[in-house]
Amino acid sequence: MRDILLIGLYSLAAGAVVGLLGAGVLRLLRGRSITVHVCMLLAITVAAVVAAIVTVCWAMFLSRHDLQVVLVTVAASTAVSLSVGIAFGRRLAAAAMWAAQAREQERRMEAGRRDLVAWVSHDLRTPLAGLRAMTEALQDGVVADPETVAEYHRRIGAETDRMSGLVDDLFELSRIHAGALRLTPTDLPLADVVSDAVAAVTPIAVSRGVHVVAADCGWPVVTAGAAELNRIINNLLSNALRYTPANGSIHIDAGSDAREVWFAVSDSCGGIPEDDLPRVFDVAFRGTRARTPDGAGGGLGLAIVRGLVEAHGGKVRAGNVTGGCRFEVRLPAHS
Repeated sequence: MRDILLIGLYSLAAGAVVGLLGAGVLRLLRGRSITVHVCMLLAITVAAVVAAIVTVCWAMFLSRHDLQVVLVTVAASTAVSLSVGIAFGRRLAAAAMWAAQAREQERRMEAGRRDLVAWVSHDLRTPLAGLRAMTEALQDGVVADPETVAEYHRRIGAETDRMSGLVDDLFELSRIHAGALRLTPTDLPLADVVSDAVAAVTPIAVSRGVHVVAADCGWPVVTAGAAELNRIINNLLSNALRYTPANGSIHIDAGSDAREVWFAVSDSCGGIPEDDLPRVFDVAFRGTRARTPDGAGGGLGLAIVRGLVEAHGGKVRAGNVTGGCRFEVRLPAHS
């Protein structure tokens, strides 16, 4: 019984020494990855077992041959344990990273939803109050002269159209965020799509003194959903038109290479502040320092552009050029 107690004390002492040393090493490695921590924990555990066995063997005065047998057996077990530990440590680290990213994405989405609800409440309250005031004025006969009545009707129609567009944008954005967007890709001549979009905005551009110019050549064929591609180009043109001052210009060009098709909309808005560039595609973001709009923007157009482009497997980016800014869309090349 005394020998058993001595063996237990030797084992406990050897394991405790290795455990204390391991705790110090783990403290030094506290900023490293989960894989490193898991592997180091396994190594400490195995080292504690090896130290205990070697100490007991030394205390029992085993022969050299018996000690070698014990060490070879322990070494084989150590190799297997560390291999399995490293493999599962990597899987655990990958799962932890994925969980952390998922939590961060969920926090961002929740913050975005709160901001969107607050923003929509603010943007709908003002036009609704105006519509109610104008409607009550017409119903009560406060406004009677034909010119003022016609102006009220025009403003009611304009506000109704703007709110209808806002609701459409919210619906499109909700489809994108919910993953409910279903694309039907077809081969589309980009020149035709851009031509239709330019024709749609030309009357507004002419009334504001803005020149819209499309490149004469270099238009590729793109594989995309027709409605979604039209929405992307129309939103980019509308955004450029909103911020381009009178006598300014908007240029549209395109090109392709072996892997990508690209098109870009450049305007003469004066540029976007560098701090705002990473945020221009955020929901409800509106630049106010360098780009001064001549009318209230929805704040959803560029967010929809990014969602639709990413749904096609592409990328969109914004950058400043001389006198203005440039929005470039890159989509996978037509095969």
